[in-house]
Parts: sequence; structure tokens; C-alpha cells
Amino acid sequence: MQIGMIGLGRMGANMVRRLMRAGHECVVYDRRAQSVAMLVEEGAQGAESLAGLVARLAPPRVAWIMVPAGAVGATLDELRPVLARGDIVVDGGNSNWRDAIVRARELQARGVHFVDVGTSGGVFGLQNGYCLMIGGEPEPVDRLEPLFAALAPPQDSAPPLAGGAAEIGSAERGWLHCGPAGGRPLLQMGPQRIRV
Repeated sequence: MQIGMIGLGRMGANMVRRLMRAGHECVVYDRRAQSVAMLVEEGAQGAESLAGLVARLAPPRVAWIMVPAGAVGATLDELRPVLARGDIVVDGGNSNWRDAIVRARELQARGVHFVDVGTSGGVFGLQNGYCLMIGGEPEPVDRLEPLFAALAPPQDSAPPLAGGAAEIGSAERGWLHCGPAGGRPLLQMGPQRIRV
């Protein structure tokens, strides 16, 4: 599957590496040209701008944003004019759930899907996999399943849940569809609030 990754910090860059190891084609962009160049040397395709990234992707496109939450809005403002009906934007920037709901509505009005993905795993995710908490409509989430499967921990990384179903579900594989956009941050905040 082809994906455009925007933001190549520690997590974004390692997610690209994990996706490429699983056979996915990655087009990458970051404001720091050296971050792009490093991943190009490893097999990714580089882009010099967000418009250039989108132009290198075959429709319907997937643009995954891995920038800090405070930069997601500006990134979307620049990305929105070059997106087309049927494209998917993934926000992995741990945005506020209220922002996720607004962004989903705005993009949906243009026929663009919005999926927010809380990503846990940090710099160890490259080797161990990432825990993914996903908010979005079922159809785009289903389309993204090959990416989630590649990013998640290996199936044998944890024992099956006691009393669980015979078939292992996505939650036991490290990712969970938590409902519509805006739902996953509430789930993600739960353990943090319990610890307080």
C-alpha cells in the first residue's frame, strides 16, 4: 500500500521504516531536508513540499500527519487545497478530541476522510510495534487496516486474553477502532486520568 508520511521526527521516521519493512511504499516530507534525505537513502520517496508529496501519491491517497498537535492545523491548512474526494488524512499528532471532530466534519464536507490515530510506542515502536487507538468512519479505517497491521506489534507479542474469542481480534494485535473521529483521545486519556 502507498502512504505519504508528513513529519519525520523519531516516531514518524521509525513508523516509515516499519512500514517499508512490511513492503509498503512511503513518500515522505518534513521541513528538515536532512530527515527526508535519510529516509530516501533507506528506500522512501522524498518530497520537497506537501503539494509535492500529494502529487507523488496515486489516488485515492493516504496522507498521515505525524507532527506535534499544535502544528496539525497549519499542516491541514496547507494540505487541504491539494486533496481530492476519497483521499484519507490520518492525524497521528495526538490532537485534542474536539479538534478531531471539527477537522473530520470540515474534510468530510469536501469528500475527504479523516482518521485520528493515537500512537503509543515511542522510539521503541520500530522494533516492538505501536499500539494504535483509532477514531474514524469504518470505511476509511478498513482501507487503512494493512498499515495498522504493519505498525502494530507482532501477533505473538502478548498471550491471548483469558476467556477471549478463539479468533484473535485487532485489539489483541495492538490496534483498536474506537469509534468516530474524536473517540480515540478519550480512550487514550482514560489510563492517564486513572493514574492521577
